[in-house]
Amino acid sequence: MSAGAVGVFVPQPVRMPSRTVHPRLRLVDSGERVGADERTGLGARPSGVRTEASSSQAIRLTRWGRLVMTLMAALAVTILAVAVANSVGAAGPQIDHATTVSAGQTLSEVAATQLPSLPIHNAVARIQLANGLSSSQVHAGQLLLIPKLH
Repeated sequence: MSAGAVGVFVPQPVRMPSRTVHPRLRLVDSGERVGADERTGLGARPSGVRTEASSSQAIRLTRWGRLVMTLMAALAVTILAVAVANSVGAAGPQIDHATTVSAGQTLSEVAATQLPSLPIHNAVARIQLANGLSSSQVHAGQLLLIPKLH
């Protein structure tokens, strides 16, 4: 290699962008509030001087405080929902009279004879609700409550 060729590989100085100026940090007491102008570095105030915005008594909650407040609000909403649900709860069917199932009689037959003004499927459903039946099975001698028609 010649001496002239060595100069080609010598790094040239690179111009670096100028550094941005950051605001100076200062120690803040735990009770002292820092205003927005101090956070952004736009203005400087003496350490003991407070503005009207920073002297207002705002409540500052920790993470646990926010959790407790959220749980208390959720509990209040739940209690209110339960109270409303209990006050608006559906009333059970009003009972007109009772009848006893005869041997060989089905619930559909009881519904047809006791509630003749209703379609059979509606009458069966009303009798099931009034008696707390989960199926249409009945047996001889069973006492069935017959609901009032409105």
